[in-house]
Amino acid sequence: MSTLILTTFDWVPELPRGFVRDLRIRWALEEAGLPYRVESVPFNERSAKHLSHQPFGQVPWLIDGDLSIFESGAILLHLGSLSDTLLPADPLHRSKAIEWLFAALNSVEMASLPWALLNFSGDNGDTPAWKFLDDFLKLRLERLEPVLAQHEWLADTFSIADIVMVDVLRLVDRFDGLQASPACRHYIARAVARPAFVKAHADQMAHFAAAD
Repeated sequence: MSTLILTTFDWVPELPRGFVRDLRIRWALEEAGLPYRVESVPFNERSAKHLSHQPFGQVPWLIDGDLSIFESGAILLHLGSLSDTLLPADPLHRSKAIEWLFAALNSVEMASLPWALLNFSGDNGDTPAWKFLDDFLKLRLERLEPVLAQHEWLADTFSIADIVMVDVLRLVDRFDGLQASPACRHYIARAVARPAFVKAHADQMAHFAAAD
């Protein structure tokens, strides 16, 4: 197998470090033991080459031979096709992993990301907009809590679905949004104790710090 190339920013401010989405890909690559290297593009510039790989000027993207893939969910699905460690071969568990991957991206992150952005900006005061987003997220977490209380991992074995769901929930937990969700917190703790996450997180932090 040829070496996969993961591209991320050369630097980001301190606040988003540890949460930039190349972490999801680093984590998956470490879990699967797939050969890869990391390349960088400037944080303060969006070149034509950058936009040819990621039309929204974001990161990450992955190069696999002639393929250039953007969006973390699409990249993880591709990596899952390369490793049963990330996406089970058994049809039932594979289907569960895929549906929970999309649930993490579309049902949970859709609620958590606007909520987190208001927390980042400091606009999380007593306003109708904040109450709407806070209630929306709480409802999603209430639905997720019993699932995680009954299952160690979303597809019974660890998969790309857990990588995304944990990363989504980590951002909520950063702003103490999981105080009423102990199963979610225990789920995060199990996941971030995995050696692949520990290495991926440390590598991302070191990558951005090296450009300070």
